[in-house]
Amino acid sequence: MSTPHTVAFYTLGCKLNYSETSSIGRQFEAAGYQEVPFETGADIYVINTCSVTDFADRKCRNIVRKALRFNRQAIVVVVGCYAQLKPVEIAGIPGVDLVLGAAEKFRILEFIDNLVKLPGKGTVHAGAVSEANQFTDAFSFGDRTRSFLKVQDGCDYKCTFCTIPMARGKSRSDTVDHALANAEKIASLGVKEIVLTGVNIGDFGNGTEVIEGIKPKKEALFIDLIKALDQVQGIERFRISSIEPNLCTDEIIEFVAQSRRFAPHFHMPLQSGNDKQLAMMRRRYKRELYAERVRSIKARMPHCCIGVDVIVGFPGETEADFLETYRFINELDISYLHVFTYSERPNTPAVEMDGVVPMEDRRRRNQMLTILSEKKRRHFYEQNLRQVRPVLFESGKRPGRISGFTDNYVKVDCAGPDTWVNRIELVELQEILPEGDVAASPAPVSVHA
Repeated sequence: MSTPHTVAFYTLGCKLNYSETSSIGRQFEAAGYQEVPFETGADIYVINTCSVTDFADRKCRNIVRKALRFNRQAIVVVVGCYAQLKPVEIAGIPGVDLVLGAAEKFRILEFIDNLVKLPGKGTVHAGAVSEANQFTDAFSFGDRTRSFLKVQDGCDYKCTFCTIPMARGKSRSDTVDHALANAEKIASLGVKEIVLTGVNIGDFGNGTEVIEGIKPKKEALFIDLIKALDQVQGIERFRISSIEPNLCTDEIIEFVAQSRRFAPHFHMPLQSGNDKQLAMMRRRYKRELYAERVRSIKARMPHCCIGVDVIVGFPGETEADFLETYRFINELDISYLHVFTYSERPNTPAVEMDGVVPMEDRRRRNQMLTILSEKKRRHFYEQNLRQVRPVLFESGKRPGRISGFTDNYVKVDCAGPDTWVNRIELVELQEILPEGDVAASPAPVSVHA
């Protein structure tokens, strides 16, 4: 087929997907393609899907229709977790030309070069997820203040609600040396902050290739990785995107507490504050361990931001179970919640469980925890008022105003010039604005990064 000239991307889901989309984009760029905005009418559209978000099929169909509105003749390629789980269904969506699974998506140019468009049916290349046994590195670049660096992929956990092991395969990791090389490359691009991302990054160290039936000895641990990254010159901040509470060890917490570069910010999935539900979910901890981790973090870093994932409406969750979760979270010294309404996923054990929670109860519980999250965030912001903290500025909101995040993840709106973008400045946090950000003013001393 003749080589198209332009490509556009649409990414659903997590930071890991964004890092992989960006790396796929660089493959296209190296092959001579020009990346253009989605609305421009590209020759090729690449849609990177997610299986965690609700209504994955509906979202995928909507994006395909949107792409074809901009160019009826475009080649539409669907990759990502949903593409691995439901390749045949996706290939049947009108307008989809190519579906690539987990082991095939990084060979996208090869498949496009050999693509023969079939009327009314997309071509599928999606092998068994066991074939996705090699680690492929990725990092995002485009937002020049922050990059998502993939250091791990896949998951060996068997949570009963989750499709990720079926979509991404077994846990496998980059090497420390190669992750360092990527971090140095990102630093050379002028990026100031790196967010470490993966499916289960606390399980880092499983090797770059996982052989079916063989559990290789870990080549390194996550603590070894972050200690090495802490020495990279040119990166002012590292963030840990998300880490399981059973893998967030005291050694990791202690290291972050004394590090100059690792931000005082942890995001730890809880999923439920009820031990019965945690057991049904096959989580690898009880709620007391989670509470101990929060206490440990706050003892070393009272100013640390702690984010929490929680699922409401999991099968068997009674009103009493939910209220126990609510009270548990309310008493935790955490900063915000990401609240997910449980939705049934085919081929997961949870689908077969008794005690299905009515959707209206799921939504009501979500709303209750969402309100609690807003209260927790406001309380955390109030604790930071009148402090001087470093902010990495990202964009100008309006003339004379600029926004960014503190090291401990407070969203700041400040008087300042656009030249502060991608610079770290010390500011004094003053008051919480109606929209929820914190108004700040430049501190007497500035740090120019």
